[in-house]
Amino acid sequence: MKRLLVLVFLSAIWTTPALAEKCGTVTIADMNWNSASLIANIDQFILENGYGCDAQLIPGDTMPTGTSMIEKGQPDVAPELWTNSLKEALDKGVSENRLRYTGHVLIDGGEEGFWVPAYMVKKYPELKTIEGIKKHAKLFKNPEDPDSSAFYGCPAGWACQISAENLFKALKLKDAGFTLVDPGSSAGLSGALAKANERKEPWFGYYWAPTAILGKYAMVKVDFGTGVHEKEFVDCITQADCENPTVSMYPVSPVYTVTTEKFASQYPDVNRYFVKRGFTNQELNKLLAWMEDNQADGNEAMHFFLENYPQTWQRWVPADVAKKVESAL
Repeated sequence: MKRLLVLVFLSAIWTTPALAEKCGTVTIADMNWNSASLIANIDQFILENGYGCDAQLIPGDTMPTGTSMIEKGQPDVAPELWTNSLKEALDKGVSENRLRYTGHVLIDGGEEGFWVPAYMVKKYPELKTIEGIKKHAKLFKNPEDPDSSAFYGCPAGWACQISAENLFKALKLKDAGFTLVDPGSSAGLSGALAKANERKEPWFGYYWAPTAILGKYAMVKVDFGTGVHEKEFVDCITQADCENPTVSMYPVSPVYTVTTEKFASQYPDVNRYFVKRGFTNQELNKLLAWMEDNQADGNEAMHFFLENYPQTWQRWVPADVAKKVESAL
């Protein structure tokens, strides 16, 4: 019996490192917008407590994160990558076995466009078209220059800054009297939109979904009258060196979780979690609204989600992993 107990004890010691090595250190990009930060924190908690990984969050943003994954193999995971703006480079990374499109983190895809408040369209129905916007340009007074009209673009440094600027040019909004306003940050852009809605003032600019603010305020996406020209959009409108952009509506944006091929191959069981993990826009809008109402960061929102939406996240993992996560909570 003593010999048996010693063997069992030694077996436990010998097997523990092997189990720990099942998932080693995993680096996860914590992007600088709410949905991506929430998802990164969810991934970190589930990987650490459900799979035994040493999961580390590192600061990220679309362009630098995508480039770093392709060139340096780090971070291992980008939880929410809007891939239209990097499609050519990412596709090349996949073809060279550096990257993998692991799963659709936004099941419905992301939505981008130029928007006006619904109360303005109710008063001026033609504002739902770009020609109507130009006709009523003087409604959208620029607070910094009352002699011009304001179009709020995408924050500097974001991938959508390029597409918004190219479409501003293609739509000839400058000729209609508009000035492209750099909001400075995501908070600056959402703050301007919210302020206008609260005061029932005119507003015209770029925004995207899923977001809490488009769930909170009724906005209308402006129709350019062209439909979507996806090839033109990808090949030119999203490129900084696009000299002669043509007009196209934003295509539905595929929003993926992208992993390095090395990580996906080394940890196939963990990678299956990323294949299954995804949100509908409706699910994410509710979470983002809660974050905004409670001034919660990604970590706080992660706890709220895991504690209140087990029916969602337990679909993503095996039963034994779900039990470990529940115990950690």
